[in-house]
Amino acid sequence: MSVMTGILRPLAPAPGAMRFNRREIAGAFGDIGTDLPLITGMLLVSNLDAASVLIVFGICQLAAAWHYGMPMPVQPLKAVAALVIVQGIQAEVVAGAGLAIGALMLILTLTGLIDRLAALIPKAVIRGIQLGLGLKLGWLALGSYVPADGWPGVLLALACLLAMALLQGNRHLPPAMAAIALGIGYAVWLKVDPTAIAAGIGFTLPTPVVPGLADIWIGFLVLALPQVPLSLGNSIFATGQLAEQLYPERKVTVRRIGWTYSLNNLVAPLFGGVPVCHGCGGLAGHHAFGGRTGGSVVIYGFFYLILGLFFSGSFQAVVQIFPLPVLGVILLVESTVLMRLTRDVIPRRLEFATALGTGVIAFAMPQGFLIAMIVGTLFLFASRCLQPAPTTTEISPDVIT
Repeated sequence: MSVMTGILRPLAPAPGAMRFNRREIAGAFGDIGTDLPLITGMLLVSNLDAASVLIVFGICQLAAAWHYGMPMPVQPLKAVAALVIVQGIQAEVVAGAGLAIGALMLILTLTGLIDRLAALIPKAVIRGIQLGLGLKLGWLALGSYVPADGWPGVLLALACLLAMALLQGNRHLPPAMAAIALGIGYAVWLKVDPTAIAAGIGFTLPTPVVPGLADIWIGFLVLALPQVPLSLGNSIFATGQLAEQLYPERKVTVRRIGWTYSLNNLVAPLFGGVPVCHGCGGLAGHHAFGGRTGGSVVIYGFFYLILGLFFSGSFQAVVQIFPLPVLGVILLVESTVLMRLTRDVIPRRLEFATALGTGVIAFAMPQGFLIAMIVGTLFLFASRCLQPAPTTTEISPDVIT
């Protein structure tokens, strides 16, 4: 049986239920392949406080689990994280960017513009955005994560994929837990320094950050503007569509996502947290590995909360427990789930062509998500307008005998 067989089946418990079983534990790490490298990269190059970032990120997970009651995790903003890593942007500007993004999304939500924009974007374009994100994640997994440790890492990744394939459908040992266990064993054997971990243990609380007006303005120009198109396409519209597909009883609307998106970013930066969002990749990842309730997100949140409260001083040593090849395998499964979502538009030739073209643009071009969303929407509307109206053939009475 394929690793992905049945992975998108929308099996959710009764609204409000919260479970903490093996499947929820496995699902809890369905998004770690995206989040942990971005958080680590930002902490390495900027003056962000590790304890503050980790604690606030964990609290955001707990809040999302409580509010949504489903596997709706919180992720670092990808475009913001990439720019911070590349340019070494400092904590005050990162906080300013978070406040700017939160305020902008709050305006879109309060005015109802977010609903109007969502109504304009066809489903095929959303599928294309999900396809483009899946391609990006898969490219990152295969191009950077899996080969990160050379041949030992590649062999580890293959072992994880084989274990996940053999354990697909196993109720006692979820596939993701086997992959993580293999990764931890590999790390303990070759990479982890217990002395370095022990040296950094201690209790730490978040450090507040107060950005000035200049920090907010610079953050808006440098970080917020590149992020907004990706947030609208992936974090809001695509996530809302996927949540409706997988958990229709939860009644997750784009406005509801807009509210929690904006509130997270208006609060988290003031306590040293990084700008965050919801994302269809995170939802797909938790669901793919077994999460069906907010329990998986609670577990994931406590992972970061405990890491920040007690192990922030040895964070760089602790993250070695999760080798990049294993994170790459998790990321690859997440990317496959996203790309498989295009299945429901395949029977309709025009919509499938739109999704395919949108996905390629989103994957290949700078600012591809914004361009893909605009080009895909215009192409689909124009194509429908140019299609000839169906004609009816009149039958002459003389023909009827």
